[in-house]
Amino acid sequence: MSDDHTPHGRGFCGRTRREFFWEAGASFAGLALAGLLDQGFFARQTRAATGVPFVNPLAAKPPMITPRAKSVIFLFMYGGPSQVDTFDYKPTLYGLDGKTVPVKTKGRGGERNEGRVVGPKWKFQQYGDCGKWVSDLFPNVARHVDKIAFLHSMTADSPIHGSAMLQMNSGKIQSGAPCLGSWVNYGLGSVNENLPGFLVMLDRTGGPISGAKNWSSGYMPATYQGTVLKSKGPPILDLAPPEDMPLDAQRAMLDALREANEAHLLSRGDNTELAARIASYELAWKMQEHAPEAVDLAQETAETKRLYGLDNPRTAHFGRQCLLARRLVERGVRFIQVYSGGAHNDDNWDAHGDLVKNHEFHAGNTDQPVAALLEDLERTGLLDETLVIWGGEFGRQPTAEYAEGTGRDHNSYGFTMWAAGGGIKGGVSVGETDELGSAAISPGPGHGNGDKPGFHVKSLHATVLHCLGLDPNRLSYFFGGLDQKLVGVEHVEPIHEILA
Repeated sequence: MSDDHTPHGRGFCGRTRREFFWEAGASFAGLALAGLLDQGFFARQTRAATGVPFVNPLAAKPPMITPRAKSVIFLFMYGGPSQVDTFDYKPTLYGLDGKTVPVKTKGRGGERNEGRVVGPKWKFQQYGDCGKWVSDLFPNVARHVDKIAFLHSMTADSPIHGSAMLQMNSGKIQSGAPCLGSWVNYGLGSVNENLPGFLVMLDRTGGPISGAKNWSSGYMPATYQGTVLKSKGPPILDLAPPEDMPLDAQRAMLDALREANEAHLLSRGDNTELAARIASYELAWKMQEHAPEAVDLAQETAETKRLYGLDNPRTAHFGRQCLLARRLVERGVRFIQVYSGGAHNDDNWDAHGDLVKNHEFHAGNTDQPVAALLEDLERTGLLDETLVIWGGEFGRQPTAEYAEGTGRDHNSYGFTMWAAGGGIKGGVSVGETDELGSAAISPGPGHGNGDKPGFHVKSLHATVLHCLGLDPNRLSYFFGGLDQKLVGVEHVEPIHEILA
């Protein structure tokens, strides 16, 4: 059928179909264009013309749904702790030690269909009213199992450290996406204007693979990225004001900058860069005044320091970080990540060689401080409003990586993490791996995992956002022509089985 300028190609009012669709399309496109312009350059011009001031991007925002938690402490066991040697009790493995069994593995050692079983190297005992089986590696954490929800069938998309770390932190295995802490501060803002809303504490051996990408704000403004606290010496550098500019002089400078910004709003139009710079100056000034108090552990009692193991060289470093984490959530910091393990090989939980040496070292460094954090949060009334997460980027295989030795390869098919505190049931275990602990077998398909069993990383992220009062399927950031979401484009439910 022709649509040229002939009587046969003309429709209503003598217009061609081409003219009709062009006019109709232009109208609807104009609506979309107006919406886009409202978010960009012309929005800034409009704000400038009306005199509406710049809004601090970290100003506190109302939650989308009723929140159960206000803050998150993510205890990140970098390298991948072995689930079958910690919290996922598999008695069958003891009798299979040294035997070759059919099991699908994929990790640093490549893909295999069978392997030599490495039986668990520690005994398990039952603890708490819930009767949870816990390895002798964690006698102190074991006393708190009635506060904890264990996730025994976590899955991830990558068995390689770099991409698995990025996914656990940002939901994506590629670089460039905002991290979980960035999403939390973007969605809720901060209730403390004197400290950053997203803080990261690294292991004394260094940072994890992929480095700063693990606390990056990605395509969001840098305002939302994580701020790293030093692992040695003063946690925050350069807090003392320069001798030639005391705090009162800095305050006067900020007042002058604000006045200049107001004049700029009324005269030139584009205030975004200047206002953001003023906001960063103001935070830096406030940190000089308030951060030293926040990180001053001398204010803590001797009993509290002993609780966290600060009197023991073995536990002092991680204990100091956990105690700092409690002090920071006490002061309204939204998201804190504490790393156990750094650098490579046995500097973290990546037990490819001697499993016993590796896990006894890292568990011994962290068991008492983690238990102390749970106890301290509870006794100070903060546990109900603080979500604590424990886990690594993946777990480990039940079989050996090499022909000899006890080292285990990476396992992203089924591993264990746990959560406690704000909005989480205590004394429960959900999900299951097979009798060898090699792959998730329950819950069934769904849970962010498509047609595969287990809880995907995105389900964990959805749970964190839900507990904080954010709808994981509505929280979005417009970038690259799309409404980007932490959990991706498909609908993802939180893990309802562990929600209180």
